[in-house]
Amino acid sequence: MTPEELKSAISAVIAELNAAGLAITEPDTIVVERPKNRDHGDWASNIALQTAKRAGLKPRDLAEQIAERLRARSGIDAVDVAGPGFLNITLAADAAGRLAADIVAAGESYGTGDALAGHVVNMEFVSANPTGPLHLGHTRWAALGDAIARVLRAAGAEVASEYYINDAGSQMDTFANSVLARMHGRAVPEGGYPGQYVADIAEAIRAERPALAAAPEDEARAEVRDRAYALQMADIRSTLQDFGVHFDVWFSEASLHASGAIEKAVARLREQGHVYEDGGAVWLRTTTFGDDKDRVLIRADGQPTYFAADAAYYLDKKDRGFTEKIYLLGADHHGYIGRLKAIAAAAGDDPETNIEVLIGQLISINGAKLSKRAGNIIELRDLIDWLGADAVRYSLARTPADSPLTLDPEVLRSASNDNPVYYVQYAHARACSIERNAVTAGITTEAFDPAALTDPTETVLLAALADFPRVVAQAAQLREPHRIARYLESVAGLFHKWYDACRVTPRTDDEITPVHSSRLMLDRATATVLANGLGLLGVGAPERM
Repeated sequence: MTPEELKSAISAVIAELNAAGLAITEPDTIVVERPKNRDHGDWASNIALQTAKRAGLKPRDLAEQIAERLRARSGIDAVDVAGPGFLNITLAADAAGRLAADIVAAGESYGTGDALAGHVVNMEFVSANPTGPLHLGHTRWAALGDAIARVLRAAGAEVASEYYINDAGSQMDTFANSVLARMHGRAVPEGGYPGQYVADIAEAIRAERPALAAAPEDEARAEVRDRAYALQMADIRSTLQDFGVHFDVWFSEASLHASGAIEKAVARLREQGHVYEDGGAVWLRTTTFGDDKDRVLIRADGQPTYFAADAAYYLDKKDRGFTEKIYLLGADHHGYIGRLKAIAAAAGDDPETNIEVLIGQLISINGAKLSKRAGNIIELRDLIDWLGADAVRYSLARTPADSPLTLDPEVLRSASNDNPVYYVQYAHARACSIERNAVTAGITTEAFDPAALTDPTETVLLAALADFPRVVAQAAQLREPHRIARYLESVAGLFHKWYDACRVTPRTDDEITPVHSSRLMLDRATATVLANGLGLLGVGAPERM
C-alpha cells in the first residue's frame, strides 16, 4: 500500500463518517508521513488534528472513530491513536510486500503523480548570450533547470522549458566585429571577444564563403554576424545536447524587436495605467509594486531598453497561455527579482503566483583549467569531457541552488562510495547484476509472495520505496531536485544493507522457494526506483559498471 493509497483510504473513511452524520471538511492535502520512531508504525497522519475543530469534535475522539474504520480495511494491520490525536498506522505484511510488484508493474511511471496537475509552467533557464561557448557559470542552471522541468512534469504539470536567445543589442555587433577582425588577421578590437573559438568561427566562415574575406568589411558585416551567430548557437545546442538538456522553445529576443512586440507591450502597460513620461523617456512605475526605482522602457532617443524587452517577453509568455513563469537566474541577478515581479503586477498578474524567480549561487571546481578555446573561462564542454555529464549533473542536482558549491574532481572521477553519483549508479548496476544471476539460476517472479518479505531490511527498504512518489511531489512543489538525489542515496544504502542480509539466489544445493522469487521482485522494484529517480535528474542508470 502506497502513501497515496493510504490517503485514499483515509478520504473514504471521512466520507463514511460524514454519511453517518458527522460534518468533517476534508483538507486539500491529507498528510501521510513516516513516524520519527518506526516502532510507532509504518505511517502517521494528523488528519484528526486537521479537521476536528470545524467538525465540533475533540481531535482524539475523532481519531478514534477514523482508526476504528481504518482497522477494517484490507492491507492495514493496526491503527493506534497517540497523543492528542495522531494516527499511527501499521500495514499488513502482505500489503507492504505487494508494493514491490506494484512498482515493477508501474515501471517508468512509478513516482509520477498529479500533485501539480493543471499547472501550466514556462521555465526559462541558461539563456546565455550567443557570443561565446557555454561555461561554468551556465552549468548549474543547465543541470538544475532541466531537472526541475523533469520533476515538475512528473508531478503532473504541463511544462515548456525555454531558452531566451539574447540576439539583439550591441553585443552582437561586437561579436561580428571580433570575427571580422580575425578573418582579416587582426587582433579583436578593444572590448571584443577574445579566445580561439572566435578565430575558429572566422575560419569556418572563410571556408564557407571565401568571398566575404575579400569583401569590404562594411558590406560583409551583416552576413558575418548572421553566420557567426548561427555557428555559435549550433555549438551551444550541441553542448546542451551532450549534457542531456532539452529545450522545447528557443525564443529570439530579436523577434520581439522585429515583430513590434515591444511597442505593443508598452501600449498595453500604458493602458493599465502604469506608464508615464519624464525627461523625454517612457517609464514604467515599478515602485508601485515594490521595486526600488522606476524603470525606463524607452530612452529619450527613442530606443527601447533591455527592460522593455523583458516586459514584452513576459507578456508574450502570458499570451501563450503560461499562467506560471519561472525564471532561473545567476548569482549576480538578485536585482532582477523586484523588476520582474513588478512587470507581472503591472501586467495584471499576481506576482506571488504567476511569476517565480530562482537565483543560483556560484560554483567552482578545484583544479579546473581555463578553456584553450575561450582563454578566460571554464567551458561546459571541457567539464563534460573531463568529468562526464552524469557526474557533473548529479553533483549539481544534489545541492540546493541557493548554496555556493565547490566540486572536487578527484571525488567525481573516483569509483568509490565517496562519489555520490557512483554510489547510486553502482546500486542500480548491482540490482541489474543480481537479476541476471537470479535468472541464470532459474528464478522467476511467478511464485512471488508479498508476505514472504519479512526481514527487517526488507521492511525498511519497502518503506523507502513507497516514499518515492511523495519525494517527487515535494521536490516539484519546492523546486528542489536535490531532495531526489539525497533520497536515492538513502535508498542505495538500504539496498546494499538488504543484499548483505538477504540472498536472492539460493546456495548451490538449496531449493528455489517463493522467498527467492519475492526477493527478485524487490530487487526489480529497487532498480526501477533508482532508474526513475536518476532519470528525473537527467542522469543515466547503467546496468553494468
